Amino acid sequence: MSSSCAVSPSVRTELFNSIPYNRFIAPARPFQYHRSKCVMNRRDFAFRGVAAAGLSVVGSSLATEPVQGIERLQFKPEGYNFWTWRGHKIHYVVQGEGPAVVLIHGFGASAFHWRYNIPELAKKYKVYAIDLLGFGWSEKALVEYDAMVWKDQVVDFLKEIVQEPTVLVGNSLGGFTALVAAVGLPEQVVGVALLNSAGQFGNANSEPEKSDEETVLQKFILKPLKEVFQRVVLGFLFWQAKQPARVESVLKSVYKNTSNVDEYLVDSITMPAADPNAGEVYYRLMTRFMSNQTKYTLDSVLSKMSCPLLLLWGDLDPWVGPAKANRIKEFYPNTTLVNLQAGHCPHDEVPELVNKALLEWLSTSTPEASLQTV
Repeated sequence: MSSSCAVSPSVRTELFNSIPYNRFIAPARPFQYHRSKCVMNRRDFAFRGVAAAGLSVVGSSLATEPVQGIERLQFKPEGYNFWTWRGHKIHYVVQGEGPAVVLIHGFGASAFHWRYNIPELAKKYKVYAIDLLGFGWSEKALVEYDAMVWKDQVVDFLKEIVQEPTVLVGNSLGGFTALVAAVGLPEQVVGVALLNSAGQFGNANSEPEKSDEETVLQKFILKPLKEVFQRVVLGFLFWQAKQPARVESVLKSVYKNTSNVDEYLVDSITMPAADPNAGEVYYRLMTRFMSNQTKYTLDSVLSKMSCPLLLLWGDLDPWVGPAKANRIKEFYPNTTLVNLQAGHCPHDEVPELVNKALLEWLSTSTPEASLQTV
């Protein structure tokens, strides 16, 4: 981000520096996919958050052919099913019969991002894919967003809709949401699979002390000016990211296999931006939510979890490389690691490999018998 952007450089090193706002905005220069690191300047960082909110695309020239030989979920502009949670409208897809598997998307995406996984998994399992509050076809609620909001949403979804032992599968932000939900409902969650998950290791109690008092200058002059400045800057970035060439370039920077960047994917990310509250939700995510994540760490969550864990890791991800997967496996021994030659979204880049690995793990590490009885 440029020096005029609201998010400080330190925020990038906190819990969600690897996901959300990093996902759908193209850098000034093309990324080079290396296993070790990815150099990203501050302006690039800001733009990724803008696109993740879901922006308009007009006159796209992207290819529309599905991945050959793999069934694809039908795209419905009106959505599939809806559930009311705490007064908010929540969208979800459900297909198949059998033990329950719940898919949780990443920042800026939706249930439709599991387009190549739902039909295949549904041949043996009852598959749910949910849109987190503020994303996809779910309501763009004007609430104070926090990782625990989505944890509560998933936990209640399991209790009220699924109502049986479940395996949670999450990508990016959805991965961390799956972890905290598993800890929040251990009696129902019998397994977790992570695809390039968000989250950082660290000391959850190492936050700097904050003063209990604010000066008059801080409260009545500096804070209001900061918010106005943030709104101006982020509003400009939001507008700029609407340009079709920028959005297409961003999507292609996220995927190693750019042939999977098609109109279906673009529509599933950009259509939700038509909601009148989309801009305000984006602002809240980019300011208040992003600045309140240091207290949630992977080690603190994993230390409370007891079910089997699968890591399906795209090693070519420029933001969440294989080193993180290796560290998770080292910290949490009950882990199976599958390395894939893919970027940040392996479930949509190499769906045939992800489906095969996930189905194999479900049938061995998480026996169907355990899924069918609480």
